[in-house]
Formats: sequence, C-alpha cells, structure tokens
Amino acid sequence: MSFYDVIERYREFDFDKYFENVTDQDVLRSLSKDRLDDCDVLNLLSKTAEKHLEKMAQKAHKLSVQYFGKTVCLYTPMYIANYCINQCVYCSYNIKSGIKRKKLTMDEIKKEGDAISQEGFKHLLVLTGESSFHSSKEYIGEAIEILKDKFPSIGIEVYPMETEDYKYIVEKGVEGLTVYQETYDEDIYKKVHIKGPKSNYRFRLDAPERGAKAGMRTLSIGALLGLNDFRKETFFTILHGKYLKKKYPHIELSYSTPRMRPFKGCFEELVDISDKNLVQAMVCMRLFDPHAAINISTRESLEMRKHIIPLGVTKLSAGVSTDVGGHSQDEHSTSQFEINDESGVKDIEKMLKSIGYQHVFKDWERF
Repeated sequence: MSFYDVIERYREFDFDKYFENVTDQDVLRSLSKDRLDDCDVLNLLSKTAEKHLEKMAQKAHKLSVQYFGKTVCLYTPMYIANYCINQCVYCSYNIKSGIKRKKLTMDEIKKEGDAISQEGFKHLLVLTGESSFHSSKEYIGEAIEILKDKFPSIGIEVYPMETEDYKYIVEKGVEGLTVYQETYDEDIYKKVHIKGPKSNYRFRLDAPERGAKAGMRTLSIGALLGLNDFRKETFFTILHGKYLKKKYPHIELSYSTPRMRPFKGCFEELVDISDKNLVQAMVCMRLFDPHAAINISTRESLEMRKHIIPLGVTKLSAGVSTDVGGHSQDEHSTSQFEINDESGVKDIEKMLKSIGYQHVFKDWERF
C-alpha cells in the first residue's frame, strides 16, 4: 500500500461542499475531542472554524507546552549545490531560470561547515538542487562524512532517491529526510512540474516512505502553500503524516507550512495564503498530532514567527542563507528564493526570550 491509495479514496470527494456545510457545533465538537479523525480535521480547517480560531490556538498552545515545554530547537540550512534538471514553474532552480549555478568542493564544504558550527548550530539541513548527475549520492555522502563530526544531527533536502540510495546516505551519517510534496493535487502537480524527474508525482509522494524503510529517524513533510487551496493541502499533509507514523512508528515526524516566497521568474498563478490561513493550518496540525514537530522557516518574518511560536512551533531556522556557500563565501546570486527573516542566532535568542521561550541547539546525539 502507498499513501497514493489514501489520496485515491478522496478522489471524488466534494471538499467545497463539505466545508460549506460545517456548522459551529461541528467545529466545537471536534475541538473538544482528544483524538481527531479525518472529519474532525476537515471541520477544523473549514471557513466556519475561523470564528473559533482563538479557542483552537489556545488548545494548540496548551498541548505544545505539555509535550515540548517552552523550548525551540534551532537549525540552519546549508546549500552545497544548486544545479537542477527540473522545470518547475514556481522555483528559481528551474533549469531555464538563468540563475548562476554553483557546486561546492569538499574543501569549501568544510569551510562552510566550520562557519556554521562557529555560530553554535548542532542541527544541520544539507540541500542541493535536484540533479543526481551534479550532486550524486557519492558527492552528498562525502559531504556528510566531512560534516558529521561537527553536527550530531544532519538532515538532507535533496532529490527523491531509491531506498538503497537512502540507505547509503544513512550509513554516511544522515538521520533526517525532508521531502515536500509541493502540492498533493495530482492535476496541479502536473501543471507546475513541466519537465524533469520531479514531474513523477508518485515517485516523489513515496519518497518519505522509502526514507523510513532505509532507516531515517526523522521525516519532514509539507505542501508549498500558494499552489492550491490551503485547506485541502493541509488535510492531505496531515493524513500523510498519519499514514507514515502508523506504518513506521519509529520515526519522528515534522510538519512544515512553507508559504511561497519571491524568486527569479516568479510564478504568477498563486493562491493567496493569509496569515490567518497559515495559523489555521499549523494549529490543525498540532491539534491532530500533539507529538509531531512543527517547523517554521525564514519564509516568515521574525515578527510573524514570534507570534506563532506559542501555537505549536518546535523547530526554527536561524542565520539562514539560501545561497550556495552563503555562510563562508560572499555569494548573493545563487539563491532558491528570497528569505523573509535575516535574523542571526542572537536575534532569534532575544526574540524567544522576550516571549518566555528558550532555544536549544542540540537534542540528539549520533552513536
């Protein structure tokens, strides 16, 4: 069985009609439950639920403090290559975008890792463009071997791999996998992924599961909000998490709610995602799964992140550069998108302290 089979069950489901018929009583009944089913998630994602968003947020905060305390784990991304062979209409890595392409040498990767380590980070997310030719598993594996002595926790956000390839990466020292489906709507997916390996909807959809089979300890999933109705995307993201945790109970699951940010050749057919929409999506994730990690990246401003942290955020990026080698080289033309928060570690630490939270650099040790 694949998560695709779960999506198929809802192929003919009329989401719009369901959302229109949700009543206040439906929302309050779902909000009162300790364990939510699929219909409860739909109720809490409805337009009607917006009137009860404050109550939902209060419960999400209570659950978050109960299971995570007032701590947030800080990490930073490290871009080591931006070569990509896909033609995705919403991304500046698009093979036809014309941006400067770059790939770090092993010496440059060591310097980049040293620069990041000096800022205090222990959790690292290594990223490449989606090209197995330019960023082979061997190249990624060699980079991990250089970095693992300084970073007890390393995750990757690269092109989807086969199970055996993920096993190779795990053996090199990776314990976390991030794969965003971008959109769970198969028709929209085909529209925005014109050419390249990423146009294979099913192969990407099943990537987190292949990672779990290969021994990944943490899986991070999400949809890129702005390509489709956020209610449907959030619903399927939550169901995807539910599917993965039930089938692979050893994993630590992280949800993300990335909103579209400006990039070179920006895609114009975007669906507006308001701050309220983002909060509703994130709160529903927390209410459905009190144990899951929730990550908010620098796609959101420092002020926005400050306000939504108490609603369930447990992971936060800081000191971010989306340029290849951006921490140790004077590079400003290789980025994937424009970030919305350029705050350094001290800025994030100060912000967290102002709302009664504490940052954590390390919550995992590699043995």
